[in-house]
Amino acid sequence: QVQLVESGGGLVQAGGSLRLSCAASGRTFSTYGMGWFRQAPGKEREFVSTISWNGDNTVYTDSVKGRFTISRDNAKATLYLQMNGLKVEDTTVYYCSATRLLSGTTTPSRDDYWGQGTQVTVSA
Repeated sequence: QVQLVESGGGLVQAGGSLRLSCAASGRTFSTYGMGWFRQAPGKEREFVSTISWNGDNTVYTDSVKGRFTISRDNAKATLYLQMNGLKVEDTTVYYCSATRLLSGTTTPSRDDYWGQGTQVTVSA
């Protein structure tokens, strides 16, 4: 089992940057594919980005390509999401996830582990 704690959210002006972190407990972090999702009130959880267990493979949803960068540090058991060029429409709660799929996943699943979420608010 793995526990995830996100941090780094906050309020930023459009065009600004934030770096989200997701600290994982346990010694098995490197055996999980990891991902970032986001969910607005009343909407389904939306895929943002995923990274394979060793960091070699990454996938992004089209709306964040070229602006967001996912990375991981297995030695520190931490996942990151560098968000540049933020837009008002990026405003929502961001969640990190750990999946047993080593390649990562673009589909949220109840079988995965989830953090509690961190709020990102982008003002115009």
